[in-house]
Amino acid sequence: MKLDAQWITGFVDGEGCFHVGINPHKEMTTGFQVLPEFTVVQHKRDVQILHALKDYFDCGVVRVNHGDRMAYRVRGIKHLLEHIVPFFMKHPLKTKKNVEFRKFRNILQKIEAGDHLKQEGIEEIRRIAKQMNRGNLR
Repeated sequence: MKLDAQWITGFVDGEGCFHVGINPHKEMTTGFQVLPEFTVVQHKRDVQILHALKDYFDCGVVRVNHGDRMAYRVRGIKHLLEHIVPFFMKHPLKTKKNVEFRKFRNILQKIEAGDHLKQEGIEEIRRIAKQMNRGNLR
């Protein structure tokens, strides 16, 4: 299956998610681990779409999400910054999901700068992450 950029943008607008988890982790300098993730979930009958996304972006994994749902996930900072972010900068999302993407990108840039290794940085990342998805869409 060959996908084109405009189709991917529309599909991710409807089915994609940019998420940042912040979990306690004793071995981290700040006591927390920041886990950014780009995900697209589909019923298993449409798993070929997820594999096509994986092939297009040349990164990530396709795995069982829950029950009969499958997920395409990209978690590595390098892959997010080198593959996912440039794509959505060049092909902007059309819905409010673009607001989520910009917050996600901001957090990735903070991680790349090492801010997640300082208490103030974790707090700023947490503040932005709380506004994402079901939070404040401003």
